[in-house]
Amino acid sequence: MTADGQLSSAPENPATADVATLGESMITFLPTRPGRLADVPSFARTVGGAESNVACMLAAAGHTARWVSRVGTDGFGDHLLEHIASHGVDVSAVHRDPARPTGVYFRTAGDRGTGDHEVAYYRAGSAASAMSPADVDPAALRSARVLHLSGITAALSAGCRDLLYDLMSPYPGRPLISFDVNHRPSLWDDRGSAVLLELARRADVVFVGEDEAEAAWGVRGGAAAVREVLPEPGVLVVKRGAAGAVAFTSAPTAEPAPAPTPGAGTAPPHPAAVRLASDAVRLAPHAVRLAPAAEARALRVDVVAATGAGDAFAAGFLAATLRGLPLRDRLRHGHLFAAAALTVPGDLAAPPARDHADRLAALDDAEWEKLRLGPGWTQAGQAAAKETNAP
Repeated sequence: MTADGQLSSAPENPATADVATLGESMITFLPTRPGRLADVPSFARTVGGAESNVACMLAAAGHTARWVSRVGTDGFGDHLLEHIASHGVDVSAVHRDPARPTGVYFRTAGDRGTGDHEVAYYRAGSAASAMSPADVDPAALRSARVLHLSGITAALSAGCRDLLYDLMSPYPGRPLISFDVNHRPSLWDDRGSAVLLELARRADVVFVGEDEAEAAWGVRGGAAAVREVLPEPGVLVVKRGAAGAVAFTSAPTAEPAPAPTPGAGTAPPHPAAVRLASDAVRLAPHAVRLAPAAEARALRVDVVAATGAGDAFAAGFLAATLRGLPLRDRLRHGHLFAAAALTVPGDLAAPPARDHADRLAALDDAEWEKLRLGPGWTQAGQAAAKETNAP
């Protein structure tokens, strides 16, 4: 990032990606029928992982994305790499560990937030849990324009936690750091809340739900109270469930920075040059804006499965950020990507086509609030776009 908090106009490494992500992905076994794990006779195999979900959706949205991790040399590791690469994600920096297995988990079909939801993790001692600053190529992550991380990785091991601290420390040319708190109480001991808060304070863009902030840090009083606890990030996105999401910014404006006209010998500016506070340019607490810079109401969605919606929201917001869209539209793209995930049975969905998403995001408030999206809505929008563009 530049000193004034903008993303660099041109990458130093010609092989860079728009977004790099780091984290564990696991083989996920989903029940073939509803019921308790004890009662389900068979499972279907898929792939689950917050950071790889974000990378896959960004690649599907037309951005270059890289996923960095470790997997075993087992068949599950083979499948995981093939699956993620098939979505257009660069997996060349993923390390194969012959001594540790690829993690797996089983879950029921219910929403993670309900009492009926069950998850059985088999990730202790997994290849990804052995990640540390000593065995992850920092150039694969730091050369991207945006580096997306989550609190799940920090919970895996002390080495993983040290790796996040290292990547999120100030250094010259640091990419825009995006951090999804992703509070998972079952993965943490009593130090988790403090670790997540410290990591969030090191990031440039933070995603957190009001419910997460209350569970992790005891924050009550709504989105403004979350901002008081997290004054450092240049952009703080607080998700409010059915009420939608709000974004706070420490920049004078939430609009994209004007793009200068390239001259002779000047690299063209990257469209993600948005005004965001960098790690080196922090506001004093008294200067923090406690009023949201933008907000977007949640969409009405006929939900098929709730898993993966948070990852999709982050992907949509980052995709719009890379394109330099206004802050409100970034929130709306987050909702649209989340709606794509909510209307399919698995963790991962193809996002809406860019033209379709742009048309919906540009609706006035009244029309936006009338929208109701159900299964197949992204395909219907793509078909309509093809018909409109037909000669």
